[in-house]
Amino acid sequence: MGFSSTKTASFSTLRFLLAVLGFLVGCLIWRVEANGFTDSSHGAGHDEECCAMYDICGERSDGKVLNCPYAIPAVKPDELFSAKIQSLCPTISGNVCCTEAQFDTLRAQVQQAIPLLVGCPTCLRNFLNLFCELSCSPNQGLFINVTSITEVDGNLTVDGIDFYVSDDFGEGLYESCKDVKFGTMNTRAIDFVGAGAKNFREWFSFIGQRAELDMPGSPYAISFQSGISGSSPMKLMNVSIYSCGDTSLGCSCGDCPSSPACSSLEPSHPPENQSCLIRLGPFKVKCIDFSMGILYVLLVSAFIGWAFSRHSQERRPGSNMEALLSEAAPVDKFKKDEIDGPTMKVDGDALRVRLSPVQQFITGVYRIYGMWIAKNPVLALCSSLAVVLILSLGLICFEVETRPEKLWVGHGSKAAEEKIFFDSHLAPFYRIEQVILSTSPGTAESSIVTEDNILLLFEMQRKIDDLSGSYSGSLVSLADICLKPLGKECATQSILQYFQMDPENYDAYGGVQHAEYCFQHYASADACMSAFKAPLDPSTVLGGFSGNNFSQATAFVITYPVNNMVDVASTEILKAVAWEKAFIKLAKEELLPMVASSNLTLSFSSESSIEDELKRESTADVLTIIVSYLVMFGYISLTLGDTPHLSSFYVSSKVFLGLSGVLIVILSILGSVGFFSALGVKSTLIIMEVIPFLVLAVGVDNMCILVHAVKRQSLELPLEERISKALVEVGPSITLASLSEVLAFAVGSFISMPACRVFSMFAALAILLDFLLQVSAFLALIVFDFKRAEDNRIDCFPCIKITSTSEQSEGIEERNPGFLSRYMKETHALILAHRGVKVAVLAIFAFFTLGSIALCTRIQPGLEQKIALPRDSYLQSYFNSISEYLRVGPPLYFVVKNYNYSSESKQTNQLCSISKCDANSLLNEISKASLTPESTYVAKPAASWLDDFLVWLSPEAFGCCRKFVNGSYCPPDDQPPCCSPDEGPCGFGGICSDCTTCFRHVDLDNDRPSTVQFMEKLPWFLNALPSADCAKGGHGAYTNSLDLAGYESGVIHASEFRTYHTPLNKQGDYVNALRAAREFSSRVSESLKIDIFPYSVFYVFFEQYLDIWANALVNITIALAAVFIGIMTILNIQLNAVSVVNLIMSIGIAVEFCVHIAHAFSVSPGDRNQRMKEALGTMGASVFSGITLTKLVGVIVLYFARSEIFVVYYFQMYLALVLIGFLHGLVFLPVLLSLVGPPSNLVPADEDELTSKS
Repeated sequence: MGFSSTKTASFSTLRFLLAVLGFLVGCLIWRVEANGFTDSSHGAGHDEECCAMYDICGERSDGKVLNCPYAIPAVKPDELFSAKIQSLCPTISGNVCCTEAQFDTLRAQVQQAIPLLVGCPTCLRNFLNLFCELSCSPNQGLFINVTSITEVDGNLTVDGIDFYVSDDFGEGLYESCKDVKFGTMNTRAIDFVGAGAKNFREWFSFIGQRAELDMPGSPYAISFQSGISGSSPMKLMNVSIYSCGDTSLGCSCGDCPSSPACSSLEPSHPPENQSCLIRLGPFKVKCIDFSMGILYVLLVSAFIGWAFSRHSQERRPGSNMEALLSEAAPVDKFKKDEIDGPTMKVDGDALRVRLSPVQQFITGVYRIYGMWIAKNPVLALCSSLAVVLILSLGLICFEVETRPEKLWVGHGSKAAEEKIFFDSHLAPFYRIEQVILSTSPGTAESSIVTEDNILLLFEMQRKIDDLSGSYSGSLVSLADICLKPLGKECATQSILQYFQMDPENYDAYGGVQHAEYCFQHYASADACMSAFKAPLDPSTVLGGFSGNNFSQATAFVITYPVNNMVDVASTEILKAVAWEKAFIKLAKEELLPMVASSNLTLSFSSESSIEDELKRESTADVLTIIVSYLVMFGYISLTLGDTPHLSSFYVSSKVFLGLSGVLIVILSILGSVGFFSALGVKSTLIIMEVIPFLVLAVGVDNMCILVHAVKRQSLELPLEERISKALVEVGPSITLASLSEVLAFAVGSFISMPACRVFSMFAALAILLDFLLQVSAFLALIVFDFKRAEDNRIDCFPCIKITSTSEQSEGIEERNPGFLSRYMKETHALILAHRGVKVAVLAIFAFFTLGSIALCTRIQPGLEQKIALPRDSYLQSYFNSISEYLRVGPPLYFVVKNYNYSSESKQTNQLCSISKCDANSLLNEISKASLTPESTYVAKPAASWLDDFLVWLSPEAFGCCRKFVNGSYCPPDDQPPCCSPDEGPCGFGGICSDCTTCFRHVDLDNDRPSTVQFMEKLPWFLNALPSADCAKGGHGAYTNSLDLAGYESGVIHASEFRTYHTPLNKQGDYVNALRAAREFSSRVSESLKIDIFPYSVFYVFFEQYLDIWANALVNITIALAAVFIGIMTILNIQLNAVSVVNLIMSIGIAVEFCVHIAHAFSVSPGDRNQRMKEALGTMGASVFSGITLTKLVGVIVLYFARSEIFVVYYFQMYLALVLIGFLHGLVFLPVLLSLVGPPSNLVPADEDELTSKS
């Protein structure tokens, strides 16, 4: 936004060029020999001591004065007049060519330029010398030639001149002034006094233009000449020029970077690219890519070498028992209590499973627990459900957090603390309501700046002005809540300000041509001033242009700054929110159709839009959640049931069991949310929308594994023993898998971002409760369901019992391996056992792993705002428009704590950037940083209240700090009570005729005020209105830039210096801008020993990304997560707290794909290949149907979610996780185990032990 930086310039540039050109008018000679006109009565030629003009002979209809073309000898002034001239024009002594009235006019008008340039005395001296020589030099006739005259009211007046100025003077003048800052506008003074001229010729050309009536500028044409013909009597004006590096006048480094004192202080340069590159012919390859490539070649070579060597080996013959135990460790290496596991017979040989003490304990517990729960299913079911229902009672305390700063900003955040300091000591950043009107893509009309579009904008503005919101029975309009820095007008940022926001001024001012004129003269033209009395930078109200081609803009950017408060529950905030809701409704229902009918595009936003859309998101995906649960319910019912037979389907189906499993998932979620709600932890929309999918996807697989394990048991055993043996078989692996997932989410609770931390906490408890319910309530339901089926009772209607037939009994009793089990053992395992396939699998997965490691470095941090919103949100198009059209970066404040302004302190010169300030001062450093915006992200020099205050105090700025005889504040001559607008043009004399400057040079210490002077005059400055006679008044621009609480002690506890970031279009730009600002502040703070920190409104949301990689690597090991991180790069997923939580979770979920196969492998007999086949035959089908497909079904539904964050961070990442986990668990892991798997846990069993076990 640009309005706050333009407040004090509202009148400073209003008549500045008029003043400058008035000087020219008062100094022009009457000499028009080129047009054949001479006046021999005056007898003056182009000689020394010859005036070209004397006095004023008329004025134009718009009040601009015209000089008399009187060529007379220079006049000797009286002593008092001579002293007055010397005070302003020290180069002129002796005779002069101006009257005292002319000099008073000159002095009154030049005071408008002094505040702009006084920070650099060299520039000011050169600037004044130009116009002093022109106005009063006794040698006027040597360098000014009148080329045309005109008659006004019977008097001859000058109509055009040639002004001969040497190139050396012109170049020296421009070089001394081109870098001088005008801090209030965050820009250079040359933009005001020279329309942004790039050289002295452009500057002179701008000054010399003839102004139209009622337009600023010269009343006649001025042609600056730098060449003289041989016969011409003219000479070049070439008064001594001062370099800005002149130590006697001393400009600051910010105003004069070429100063010798600043030559050793080079601006910071963009950091060199630190990435390591290797050149391979015409290509450049990153070192990590090259390293991974070399490593891959070595690994593949090793794999191929191993395959050939293995092929040449012959297997040693041995007994069947030797083959079974060939890879088992000797029994004598284990203690007796380590080999007390289940026994089995393989080809007539008695074997038993060797268990460690921990495994033995878990197995023993599950054996006893399985027997107990099979005998007491009612007690287990009721007790487990009672616990969850008690936890669910906490839902009465359920609350949802939707405030963005509470969701995305961590506790103890440095940026959050700095925001609190800024808001409480200075003022919270204003609320933003914004509209972007742009041309539609593909339309023939390339520019938005047309008459029809401006008139449409006027009509839109009328509707917005008439809009009212309702708050507590009263109506709230924009005028009631808008920011009004300098009066009664809202500081609306709009191209309509060039017409004073009045449609009646459109034709009167000149329509589109006037707007285009203001694009170039916004800082100097009276008619371009905004309704709130400040210049309006076109880059803040236009978008989609390049360079300064404002006329080619493709968008109007209209911004309504609204007052903000620290207390979000204050009446002012609630009124603003009420109006914002009405504003969004108006934009949707009326403005959008208006714009669409004109073939334009409209995007809009209010300060409360993000929070409102996040709330709406909570109900956006209810249908998706319902469909997901219905699909999962149907899948589970089919998966848990037996092989369908038409005659026995209604008995063998597991519909009720599947429904119970889904209900258990819901209960675990309610229990988790209820528990944390009772503790006062607010829920988030992510919890409400994601956890139901997540727990459903990760929680159902254990149910499938449990049911399949029970089915695999011999039907000859009692149900209690089948339940017990099934738990012994799969209990340890599902426990390990579930605890891995719980711990993975628990690690995620250490993430600093509240939304992700709370999400991880809720998810960890929900998964834990789901697991506990699975091994209690669901296991009890399995008991009931198997009893129902064995008793021939109908599924879902257990009260109905049917007569068993042989076919039904066969369908229920048979437990033949299913298709998946046969495929896994007889086909899939055989393919993986082939030596060539193993080499290919290892090569492919090595390539994938190493490639993913290389891709890790390409992940960008950040979280796009639009991703967190519903897909159909109106903010989606708004964020797109911001990125495409906005040409102004966010405001950047450098906040100084505890500034000691006392005379004994050096901190004033350590902060300021005018003459006599330290070369390495804060403001000089900011100015130098703005020279390299590509690395510092600082776009402009800072607006400095301190610089403007010191200039305002300066005796040279004699129109600023003034006092009456009684010592009270005296405003500039063009402000009340010195001048009343109703009384016509302001003149001299009157009530303020006796006002004097606050200080003389002798009153100051090296041009710096004393402690008392500083303390007394600072409130004057902050209350002083800016005007043409003094542009440095601090009211408006710096009202909220200081905290004056307790400043009487000599310390200002908080103050800010405002500049802007460069336009930030990508998430990485925001992160890098924050990092650069903090590094800059840290360096300057350490150098100056002053506490300084940077602040911008977006810092609080992006601080987390400064160390996101460190947080990610602390919680994840590269070895475990490199593959999944590489997939993030391929899918263009950014690294943020959400993706870090997913990465952490991926470790836990990945265990589930592998642990069951690994456990089955460890208890299978035979060599590694045989054990691999047996493990796939035993658990492969369960992993595929019970884990992979259940997760896949739950995840795929997320694709249809309306929230983009679902699709990107949950659908895409979870889908990648499921697919990668499936490939590793059922392809890579079996191959790896068949090659380097651990020894079998089977050992020979004693016959007596076998008999006792049987």
